[in-house]
Amino acid sequence: MPRHTEWTERQESATVTVDGHDLDVAYYDEGEGNPVVFLHGIPTWSFLWRDVAPTLEDERRVIVPDMVGYGNSSMEDSFDRSIRAQEQMIDGLLDELDIETISFVGHDLGGGVGLRYASHRPDVVEELVLSNSIAYDSWPIQTIVDLGLPSKINEMSVDDVQEMLDDLFRQTLFSDDPSEEYVEGMKAQWQSEEAAISLSRNAIATNTNHTTEIDYENISAETLLLWGTNDEFQPVSYAERLKEDLSDAELEGLDDANHWVMQDRPDAYREELRSFL
Repeated sequence: MPRHTEWTERQESATVTVDGHDLDVAYYDEGEGNPVVFLHGIPTWSFLWRDVAPTLEDERRVIVPDMVGYGNSSMEDSFDRSIRAQEQMIDGLLDELDIETISFVGHDLGGGVGLRYASHRPDVVEELVLSNSIAYDSWPIQTIVDLGLPSKINEMSVDDVQEMLDDLFRQTLFSDDPSEEYVEGMKAQWQSEEAAISLSRNAIATNTNHTTEIDYENISAETLLLWGTNDEFQPVSYAERLKEDLSDAELEGLDDANHWVMQDRPDAYREELRSFL
């Protein structure tokens, strides 16, 4: 699978308007067929999907954007990065790419974006996959709340941020021997002062109202809840609640998988995803 530098080289860029701001959106776009969009959460970027998304390119057009404020997308300190704003970004990117209908695969905050978009645009989202997704009032976790405080990030150097992220990614994988390429790749996009401030702004933009206001009954997409069952951040109990509230949803729990389920169980994750889509 590609290293993070190789992934960056494969990305394209589009300008998308979010709340009146013209922002650069970096995205991976390969394959042909019915489009499937993958969206990451916090504090990751599109590289999260490196072991999953490319394996679908033989049958599907695979589009994997960096949310604004993340990865290689715009990071300047001048715009909202909430999941409400990220929903606008997705809608604008699909318009730029002239795409009318999609399957949507979201993790963490990306799953929250998918829930909002599937509720507001049921005509666009035909299939929905949620993995250890935020929903209801399940978020934000305390680490993200603390990171979003200006006083907190102002006290931290870039090295401090890197150390914090290193601990976060290592301690929240099921394996005691994580892939070094994964850990380094996840940290790579936060190695500047601008990026550290962007990460803090991303954190403060986490707003529980943006999932508690969703009308889950509006979501008509066939839905797979593909969940790491050992998650301490987004417990599987939220997936069970979603299964009850969505009209067409199935739950597939993957044991021996923490929050980063596609990293802990890549083979099983790919198999379940391909079977569903």
